[in-house]
Amino acid sequence: MIKSFTPFSPKQLQVLNWWCEESENKDKIGIICDGAVRSGKTLCMTLSFVLWAFYRFSDSDFAVCGKTVTSLRRNVITPIIPVLRQMGFSVTEKISANLVYISFKGKHNRFYLFGGRDESSSSLIQGITLSGVMLDEVALMPKSFTQQAIARCSVDGSKLWFNCNPENPHHWFYKEWIKKCDEKNCLYLHFLMSDNPSLTSEIRERYKRLYSGVFYERFIEGKWVCTDGLVYPFFKEGVHTYSKEIGGFSQYYISCDYGTVNPCSMGLWGEKDGIWYRISEFYHDSRAKGFQMTDSEYYGKLCELAGNRKISAVIVDPSAASFIECIRRGGKFKVIPAKNDVAYGIRKVSEFLKSGKIKIHTSCTDAIREFSLYRWDENAGKDAPKKENDHAMDDIRYFVTTHRQNDGGFFALSAPRTERRIYERI
Repeated sequence: MIKSFTPFSPKQLQVLNWWCEESENKDKIGIICDGAVRSGKTLCMTLSFVLWAFYRFSDSDFAVCGKTVTSLRRNVITPIIPVLRQMGFSVTEKISANLVYISFKGKHNRFYLFGGRDESSSSLIQGITLSGVMLDEVALMPKSFTQQAIARCSVDGSKLWFNCNPENPHHWFYKEWIKKCDEKNCLYLHFLMSDNPSLTSEIRERYKRLYSGVFYERFIEGKWVCTDGLVYPFFKEGVHTYSKEIGGFSQYYISCDYGTVNPCSMGLWGEKDGIWYRISEFYHDSRAKGFQMTDSEYYGKLCELAGNRKISAVIVDPSAASFIECIRRGGKFKVIPAKNDVAYGIRKVSEFLKSGKIKIHTSCTDAIREFSLYRWDENAGKDAPKKENDHAMDDIRYFVTTHRQNDGGFFALSAPRTERRIYERI
């Protein structure tokens, strides 16, 4: 069911109207929207993209691109379909073909879905001829994929649509498109949460509390800023830690960052009332201890950490192939290779710490120590922490992004009723 909508904000209306004949921006070849999270840019851009496609074309092919097709469906396609249907469009999603077929007043257009996860993804979009392309969260896609998608738009009158949240100011998209938007003949619009009228002041304040440091500057203030200093500057003992014994956990997981020469860190997690507690940990630094441990010895320590608890799964560093195989052969635990997107994982850990969804027991001294030492690498040229004091940090990140990836999140639809004059002319 579609929620009741609030009217569009002035900036959202700019996104909806920029291609119209009376607009001063109608001759631009594209539009770029960046800025804060939950600022209402994605839904209004998607709606505008579809309306423009039916105003300008029929029986044509378009592309909608995201980092993955799964995230694209969740964040873009699923929210827009009921809005389009309410406006009178007929929408058929062919999931196996990654195709959305849309019809309106005798016109029909095809919208293909593509994921731009890595450099190899550029081959997926080769060969197709497009009348337009929309790249959602373009800053998360490799340059090669984006260039290939742009090159596919060879039909006369085709246009380009980009949106993203800010990243590092050295990012290729910021330098080559946002900084050169006039040279590229693109309309550039910068969004803040205040540009989304459907967000209440309470929700805005909630998001402000979820972020700090560089993530606050990027996702709340919408700035393209560099990372520096501590990764988790807000972490405080007594706030994000607990000391009393807690019982009655409903399920358990173990997360592991594997190391032989480098330290190995394992954390035992228990869930109670929607909060995950790091109950205890195992940490072995071969350099400090003066000896290395074998896979079978680490497996023994894993079993000791688990005790007689029923462990739902062990989440392990995906590069630790030998240890993953050792756990599988042991036959005692289900093992899951961890998701390893570092920057995304750090952001999610920050969110869960600040919202109180994870807590660290005071006996987990190595995790607490690393929280106070884990720093950004200011010379990396991208969002990357220094490869030191990061082993408990990695196992915590593996747990949050692999097991907790579908938790949390608030989606606010920003508007239903576009001005009738926009789509009556289609």
